[in-house]
Amino acid sequence: MGDDRVANQGQPTAAAFVAALWREQADTELAKYARYFPCADEQADGDRFIGVRMGTVFALARDHAALPLDEIEALLDDDIHEARAGALRIMANRAKAKSTDDPTRRQLYELYLRRHDRINNWDLVDLGAWDVVGGWLRDHPREVLYRLAESESLWERRTAMLATLAFVRRGELDDAYAIAERLLGDPEDLVRKPIGAVLRAAGDRDEERLRAFLDRHGPSMARVTLRFAIEHFDEATRRQILAGTA
Repeated sequence: MGDDRVANQGQPTAAAFVAALWREQADTELAKYARYFPCADEQADGDRFIGVRMGTVFALARDHAALPLDEIEALLDDDIHEARAGALRIMANRAKAKSTDDPTRRQLYELYLRRHDRINNWDLVDLGAWDVVGGWLRDHPREVLYRLAESESLWERRTAMLATLAFVRRGELDDAYAIAERLLGDPEDLVRKPIGAVLRAAGDRDEERLRAFLDRHGPSMARVTLRFAIEHFDEATRRQILAGTA
């Protein structure tokens, strides 16, 4: 029925996407999610997994690539986690496509920030932060990231950190280090880990700068952040750094 609705209207819809998800639902996949997401087999805080393999979600996102913006927002409003993951995958794919114009990229960026209340799990942030938010801010003022870094929402703080990967990929490291420095005292591992991941990526671009940052902050850095940050160093160097911060 969902497929017929797409054909009749000439464009995909949120309802058709959700119907397609249900056709792919499997209890075995739901059990797998429970390993990565606490209480994935229960509905909590408007976030309900139904058990669709993420590779399938991404394939459906490709099939629904032309989903209009209001229909993407309808997916974000859905309690089904895989529906919101699909929405963010569509947004990211569209944001990074060479054929997408600047007004559309801006609309995607604004939708992400406006509906951050629905981007409230680590994987959802990871699906869109650097392509949708960071991708737009590559060529625009970046003050919003510093505001997000001060947010009470750990998901907004995670977005602030991960969005800087879009700049790091271009060799622009200043914002990554500045936001990492602001967030080093964060109490949440779901923020501490991406800090380390971004520092690691920055170190791949300029190892000396990362070493200098670690010289200043390594002793006070959360262990999980430090371990992520030095992951690409050779084993002897990793041991030396970890021993020096014990």
